Amino acid sequence: MEKGKVRFYLCGMTVQDRPHLGHMRAYIVGDVIRRYLEYKGYEIQLIQNFTDIDDKIVERARAESTDYRILADRYTSEYMKHAEALNIRPATFYPRATQHIKEIIELIEKLRQKGFAYQTSKGVYYEVKKLPQYGRLSGKRLEDVIPGARVEVDQEKRDPSDFALWKRAKVGEPYWDSPWGHGRPGWHIECSAMSMHYLGETLDIHGGGEDLIFPHHENEIAQAESATGKQFVRYWVHNGLVVLKGEKMSKSTGHFFAIGDILEQYEPNVVRLYLLLTHYRKRIDYEEKALEEAKQAYERIKNFYHSARQYTPRKAAKKASGEAQFLKFVEDTREKFEAAMDDDFNTPLALGSVFELVKSANKLFSLNSRSEMPPVALHTVQKCFDVLGFHPILEHSPESTIASNLIELLLRVRDRLRKEGHYDLSDEIRKELSEFGVEVEDRPHKASWRFS
Repeated sequence: MEKGKVRFYLCGMTVQDRPHLGHMRAYIVGDVIRRYLEYKGYEIQLIQNFTDIDDKIVERARAESTDYRILADRYTSEYMKHAEALNIRPATFYPRATQHIKEIIELIEKLRQKGFAYQTSKGVYYEVKKLPQYGRLSGKRLEDVIPGARVEVDQEKRDPSDFALWKRAKVGEPYWDSPWGHGRPGWHIECSAMSMHYLGETLDIHGGGEDLIFPHHENEIAQAESATGKQFVRYWVHNGLVVLKGEKMSKSTGHFFAIGDILEQYEPNVVRLYLLLTHYRKRIDYEEKALEEAKQAYERIKNFYHSARQYTPRKAAKKASGEAQFLKFVEDTREKFEAAMDDDFNTPLALGSVFELVKSANKLFSLNSRSEMPPVALHTVQKCFDVLGFHPILEHSPESTIASNLIELLLRVRDRLRKEGHYDLSDEIRKELSEFGVEVEDRPHKASWRFS
């Protein structure tokens, strides 16, 4: 809508339970899109909501004999902790439904005044038949909507497909005052109200899981466009679900792997790599085997980093064997990476170009001495991984720097022992390092090392 700026709304969690891998895929996808658009020079305003009041939260709070606010705060905090662990950049703002009751009521009243909404004894409903283009996002027809399946059953409704904008509170339930009595907002209206409050009546991008296409996003369109008469969203971005034995991960069924449990077994970069190795629009059938394969692939990247850091800028004017071809390969990698990301954020193809570069660099490493390796390969891989949102690989913490220096010192001692013919002692050092997870490779000029 505005040159150089992107208004991006991402549907957030309903915080009635722990965040799971399916949730985090949606937010990692949103994070990658945001990072790449920023890399291309755009200024991004990203709004990600929390649904902190709805039927599921009320039911869970009642079952636990706790206040719904305590429950919502608990799982909101858990999401934020794991989002930080996974290096998901914070949104520009995280609105909560309960913070925007005023805007929600104003939007409902506008819909009622324009004839798109009506009141019953149970609340206020949107009249779906009043919008002829309803269903154009999902391709659903009104006759496909089954009463009771994700729509409120109410004998006073004009049509079974009409959905709740405001729900009258039952005895003992949390409520807010409104022109239609004590109650709380329906699920769909909150996102329309909050997204337009922060980003305007037309959004550039709206994202979320494919399970939100119908009815949630379809209903968002109906509410917003009926109220404003303008196009609500220019680009819809829906990620595929993470499924477990063919069923989507879901808090309501308990059929999911909590992200906190997964992060106890795998480091965050491995989880991010696992999710990005599949195009965001495709479903992922969760298997621990695939996570293990992602872990092995990530280990190859870390070993490449270890190897590349042991090479210093070339001092000699003479080029290393194959260096000219390699530098051309590095430049091609950058172009391939951007071309893949420009094509609907194709992260599997983008990552493939990076892994090919690592393979080519390792081949060059094996052919040339330490002082002849150009640093451009490491810089290129670092940049690509940064754009994809990975934590910096092998960060320079004081502990890691000391460990690396000690290993380098031991290798210098070992080189001297070898030159003096003390091969038994040099072999002993190599064996001891191996037991600590450090693999030593003897090269013509100097030994190199990496973590096994």
